[in-house]
Amino acid sequence: MDSKLFPEGIERCSLGKFLAWLGFIAIGLAWGGYAAGVIFYKGIGVTGLDNYFGFGLWITFDLAVIALGAGAFFTGFLKYILKIDQLKNIINLTVIVGFICYSGAMLVLTLDIGQPIRAWFGYWHPNVHSMLTEVIFCITCYCMVLVIEFLPLILEQKQLNKVPFLHHLAHQMHVHMALFAGVGAFLSTFHQGSLGGMYGVLFGRPYAFREGFFIWPWTFFLFVLSAVGSGPVFTVLVCTFMEKLTGRKLVDFKTKSLMGKIAGTMLTVYMFFKLLDTWAWATGVLPHMGLTFEQMFYGTIYGQWMFWTELVICGVVPAIMLITPAIRNRPCLLYLAGILDCLG
Repeated sequence: MDSKLFPEGIERCSLGKFLAWLGFIAIGLAWGGYAAGVIFYKGIGVTGLDNYFGFGLWITFDLAVIALGAGAFFTGFLKYILKIDQLKNIINLTVIVGFICYSGAMLVLTLDIGQPIRAWFGYWHPNVHSMLTEVIFCITCYCMVLVIEFLPLILEQKQLNKVPFLHHLAHQMHVHMALFAGVGAFLSTFHQGSLGGMYGVLFGRPYAFREGFFIWPWTFFLFVLSAVGSGPVFTVLVCTFMEKLTGRKLVDFKTKSLMGKIAGTMLTVYMFFKLLDTWAWATGVLPHMGLTFEQMFYGTIYGQWMFWTELVICGVVPAIMLITPAIRNRPCLLYLAGILDCLG
């Protein structure tokens, strides 16, 4: 009786299968709710930070979901601004992935501040000397842009599309989507960069402090390149995972390979400058502070293994794999390179 609500070719699953999937989601939500309760009760000190390393798992997940959600703004920029029409087959999915990532980042931020009831302070009493103020406003504004980009996907539902006003609204939003894509690219680029710009003022954290060009530390540009070098392949991985779960072909492999090529190109550029930045940091910044490279690492978690894993195994290796057509055009190797890229 409700088949009219479903897209063409989609059948409703059984109640048991539906409840089973809801069970998996409920387990994830329960786990997240428990973790949030622990953080609110004990503070973010439980996320692995200490006086030596001021960043814990909270900042890791916060930056990760924002960077991996970059596939939305970058793919939108390529599709609507640079007119790469082949990306039309995956652009809707990138918007959904970006919306989930950025809304998740907003939730993580409520854990970061410790008291969500005071979250409005960042808007009403902004610290104009803090780059994180710009990050707060940019992330919020870009979330609003993603809602606007996501809205036409909802309005195209079969029954809603029969309403003349909603049909016309969705059509006009598609017509002017290039404007929203441009605004989204502008906002996302600057907040990605500002997250990296934070490293230019961390004088008390020599493992993170960076010098730079004029008022921008090198990490300002590295964070942008890192995001656009990983976001597209993350969308490919999500798409492939959905295909395995549903048993339906959502996007042709040619489009996935193109996304891999784009990500590989940007990752190669990123790794070139990342290696230069690391060399300048190890041979210039640290000696100037009277420190050595070895002093920046300690213990098991924060040892050199993580540093070299990021640069080589999760940086140089996937970059080579993604820019090599013979490797990129083999599905299993493309997905492996994408996983390494996203882990890095």
